[in-house]
Amino acid sequence: MINRFSVTQRLVLSFVFVILVGSILLSLPISHYANSPETNYLDHLFNTVSMVCVTGLSVVPVSKAYNGFGQIVSMLLMQTGGLGLVSLIAISTYSLKNKLGLSDQDLLQSALSRDNQKDLKSYLFKVYKITFSIEALAALVIMTDFIPRFGLGHGIFNSLFLAVSAFCNAGFDNLGANSLQDYATNPTINLAVAGLIMSGSLGFAVWIDLIQLLRRYIKDRPRNWKLACRPLSNQSRLVLISTTCILLVGTLLAWLLEMDNSKTIGTLNVWQQLMVSFFQTVTMRTAGFATISYTKADFSTNLLFMIQMIIGGGPGGTAGGIKVTTASIMFLLFKSELSGNSSVVFRNRIISNKTVLQAFTVILFFLTMLFVGYVILLETNPNLSPLALLFESVSAIATVGVSMDLTPSLNTIGRFVIMALMFIGRVGPITVLLSLMTKKEKQVSYSPTDISVG
Repeated sequence: MINRFSVTQRLVLSFVFVILVGSILLSLPISHYANSPETNYLDHLFNTVSMVCVTGLSVVPVSKAYNGFGQIVSMLLMQTGGLGLVSLIAISTYSLKNKLGLSDQDLLQSALSRDNQKDLKSYLFKVYKITFSIEALAALVIMTDFIPRFGLGHGIFNSLFLAVSAFCNAGFDNLGANSLQDYATNPTINLAVAGLIMSGSLGFAVWIDLIQLLRRYIKDRPRNWKLACRPLSNQSRLVLISTTCILLVGTLLAWLLEMDNSKTIGTLNVWQQLMVSFFQTVTMRTAGFATISYTKADFSTNLLFMIQMIIGGGPGGTAGGIKVTTASIMFLLFKSELSGNSSVVFRNRIISNKTVLQAFTVILFFLTMLFVGYVILLETNPNLSPLALLFESVSAIATVGVSMDLTPSLNTIGRFVIMALMFIGRVGPITVLLSLMTKKEKQVSYSPTDISVG
């Protein structure tokens, strides 16, 4: 029966299935501490949606609600959502011994940010190897701090939980109710978690390109970095360049805006201020961890954070948002219009009009859903701060997970709205793109007309 569904339908149904199973498991008594806070199924459903959609918003902290079994289930949900259920669809199709059609292969490789159809199964295997290798290495680094702090057993488990959550950009931790604020000036945790977030948000296609680049550099004689970089795809170059720019500019702006704020980083030394600013910039790329309280940050800083959340990470990875490639295409379009160029160009290559229109469509869809969700929240939760509600809405649809301590205060309708935004933010842009790719271009000619802009 599953063969009757399109790839987009399988994607949505896979998310729904995993969410339903996960919410049932987390609502069972065997998943809870004996003295856990009083909860209902809606609370666990909310947390499950947040885990599968790798967001990080929660109405009850993982550390207070779920025991060892519940936290293992949570890790599996985050890992499933982080790896991308697009790959899960492909794997399930292979396991059923049903070969993918050419059109489905085209859609899947596009969703995974691949530029060719060569051996999808091998590509997915590489994705899992990269994921587990990075998570394992980072967990070992975190253990150097957590084992002396929590003991051997809890130190290892907490390290693994944080590593999985950070790489999948999920934003959950099992350390307490205030995220990573207790580790704001801890360089080991800051650098390890930031490294995991950036690794997951780059996109698997970029990682495979980088691994191949490193292999070329090691094998070539004489070794030449420029020659090794030549085969690097333009998409990987665009992701790396845009990511670097966002991290540098974001860190600098966050530091300048908050350096005199005694409620956040004003009391720290310069290096600690820069580290905290860097971490916030990294985590806003849809990770959801926090080492400061956003209720104490300046209004302008929170606006900066919301812009960063909307941009998100790289395509084909664990991050959400509109993606850095989409934002970069809009920047390149703006640049080409100012310079009088008729085409959008990157590294002397023309970006097709179809790709530019797809970027526009994703942004329009994203902002429309955000506006609708925000308006509903304003109407159904009139007693809550409009700024906090906007911050929560952006965080949800961008699958970030940071909050101005608002989530537990939402009423039932508000929680359903946030769940819908998280689901749309994770599944929506992919399904929209896949739907666009399935539509055949109609060759219809119309007479031109002139419309003034501005």
